Amino acid sequence: MFAVRQIGKTLVTRTQGTKIASDGLKGRVFECALADLQNDEISFRKFKLMAEDVQGRNVLTNFHGMNLTTDKLRSMVKKWQTLIEANVDVKTTDGYLLRVFCIGFTKKRQNQIKKTCYAQSTQVRAIRKKMVEIMMREVSSNDLKDVVTKLIPDSIGKDIEKACQGIFPLHDVLIRKVKVLKKPKFDVGRLMEMHGEGSGTKTVVTETGEKVERPEGYEPPVMETV
Repeated sequence: MFAVRQIGKTLVTRTQGTKIASDGLKGRVFECALADLQNDEISFRKFKLMAEDVQGRNVLTNFHGMNLTTDKLRSMVKKWQTLIEANVDVKTTDGYLLRVFCIGFTKKRQNQIKKTCYAQSTQVRAIRKKMVEIMMREVSSNDLKDVVTKLIPDSIGKDIEKACQGIFPLHDVLIRKVKVLKKPKFDVGRLMEMHGEGSGTKTVVTETGEKVERPEGYEPPVMETV
């Protein structure tokens, strides 16, 4: 999902008796700036990653949440404009229940002289409805990996901004927070797939030269006679 695979190191007490070291690591939550994960300049978006599996000296993490830094949120809130917020609980195709929060601000129209740009309550309601609609559509039709891929450049926020131009011009439209409310049963295969190590199927070239998709761990059938 991210450009940087290794985000850091964590301490753990050695295995002693019935207390196994890997159990002490599972469930830990690491918070990381997107700039460190992607090697870019966007430092106001933070991702929470939860340790789900331990393999040797490597801890495999999964998406656990996203939010913006406090200074970014505070810097966007100003006078003479309307702040519009919306949130929605939505399920991804692979069974994760997410609560997605969105924030947006009204802006002046082109060549506007008036100092303020307040939206009427009906416009605010219409914008909020549009926000919820787009968030539902973007999340419910994708799995968690695709949702995270959309959160990195915040393409959902750009879609909302574009869709609401007809109601009232907006700026600084961002997905400000994502919470993971419920997770499906833990599946090592799916986690490995997310980390790009265990893709569900692999392509095999047969004797005749044709390519066949085979599931991982495929065993050829036993022949009765040779």
